[in-house]
Amino acid sequence: MRFGISTPIVVQVPGAAAPWESDADVAELTEIAATADRLGFDYLTCAEHVAVPTTAEGRGVTYWDPLSTLAFLAAHTTRIRLTTSVLVLGYHHPLEIAKRYGTLDRLSSGRVTLGVGVGSLEEEFDLLSATWKGRGARADDAMRALRASLSTSRPEYHGEHYDFGDVVLEPYAVQDRIPLWVGGRSLASLRRAAELGDGWMPFGLGARALRDLLGQVEIPCGFEIVLGTAPLDPIWDPDRAREKITRLLDAGATSITCAVSAHSATNYQEQLAALAELTAPLRGRQEDR
Repeated sequence: MRFGISTPIVVQVPGAAAPWESDADVAELTEIAATADRLGFDYLTCAEHVAVPTTAEGRGVTYWDPLSTLAFLAAHTTRIRLTTSVLVLGYHHPLEIAKRYGTLDRLSSGRVTLGVGVGSLEEEFDLLSATWKGRGARADDAMRALRASLSTSRPEYHGEHYDFGDVVLEPYAVQDRIPLWVGGRSLASLRRAAELGDGWMPFGLGARALRDLLGQVEIPCGFEIVLGTAPLDPIWDPDRAREKITRLLDAGATSITCAVSAHSATNYQEQLAALAELTAPLRGRQEDR
């Protein structure tokens, strides 16, 4: 059982981000990541949007670049995994991802997890001259190409959308198999994850919808079900925080991405300490299943 954090500051969605995050500086972000690392959290996250059109500002406009952010945080941590949540496959050639995140994997001594998705913002696709129509099939091909490219210096792949060989990719990932987690809330995303990836990161689904989807797909052994929490308050309302987490465990979570309520970076770290203490017995509970 793994617990990660939905990293504050680097993504600020209206209604979810706390006011202090908009004024936070890099030193505070660094302290938060180092605290999560020290307390034993398993991963931290960073999402991707390149340029949010003004017509879509409701989903938030602050998205730190995941490669730059995770590389910086890698230098200030020692063991916590660095997870994209998510990287939009249609915005990048698979070799570009393999080179950039393979380098990050080497720099971080094998701590990269690639959360990937097909993308949901058509205006951004148009802005970046990326292909919107058929993006699901293109994402499938990209994942196959990534699997063939991430952990080798001489990748070769021949697919419907991506075709390459006779190339050298140095450096490349030190992990033999970088975990690929697929984001999404549809049956198609779950099938994509089960067939081509190592985990599924659904969002915005209730327990019943989640169970219905999981019941329609054969889940591979060792497959990760990565569920996220609403903001938790483990200091002032530990019972409610425990209840929310237990509910996700009962829904089948093998990894939980935690958000916490806080009024400052210092308070955020205090909440993380309380959350680490609260989740210690829950880890054992899940392992005993």
